[in-house]
Amino acid sequence: MNITNKTILITGGGSGIGFEIAKLLSQKGNKVIITGRTEAKLQKAAEQLNNVSFFATDINNETDVSSLVAKIKSEFGGLDVLINNAGQAYYYKIIEGTNIAEKAAHEMQTNYLAPINLTEKFLPLLTASVEAAIVNVTSIVAFVPGINLPSYAASKAALHSYTQALRYVLAKSTGIKVFELMPPLVNTEFSAEIGGANGIPPEEVAQGLIDGFEKDDFEIHVGKTADIYKLFLHSPSEALNVLNAGRE
Repeated sequence: MNITNKTILITGGGSGIGFEIAKLLSQKGNKVIITGRTEAKLQKAAEQLNNVSFFATDINNETDVSSLVAKIKSEFGGLDVLINNAGQAYYYKIIEGTNIAEKAAHEMQTNYLAPINLTEKFLPLLTASVEAAIVNVTSIVAFVPGINLPSYAASKAALHSYTQALRYVLAKSTGIKVFELMPPLVNTEFSAEIGGANGIPPEEVAQGLIDGFEKDDFEIHVGKTADIYKLFLHSPSEALNVLNAGRE
């Protein structure tokens, strides 16, 4: 897929993986829009990049989402690529955790339901594009759950399943390409609580997406994800043990 001269929206684009994706895509001559809940954070990020705009948006707020769609339509005239990157995660032990159902509800809303809603709302603009794409950022734990991230893993597994169905349907009906970016642990502010310092740099994840675009590699396994996926196909139980070794 050609990934230049496009209008691209990235949720959660003020830091981490989203910021690095925005950086690489802006360098390729695209008009990039980043969103997040904190305007000051978005402004600081945009000031470090070229040709990047921002809108403070809570993707779980229907009024904010409707406003975002209207702004992109009126100010940019359309949308070519939607990147659902924003996420929510809680780190806890299942047998010791508290308010687990509440935490799971927050994760499911942000990681699963919000991308579905954004996809639905932006689909008319994407359909009108000559060459369009949707990117859902999931995780290695969509294949094999992290035992201290159980409800986060479940939300990403749900998004993985939805992404596969979406890809199948849109390929036949609209030609919109649907990519899934599946990183392992990444060293970002978002992952600090779960040992992110031991993860791969977000720049590597962003480059993986660029490579996936260029090769039309629709399910992009970055870093350790590729090895865990191969092991999962051979032995799901062994993959579970390997991913969670030392985390009991």
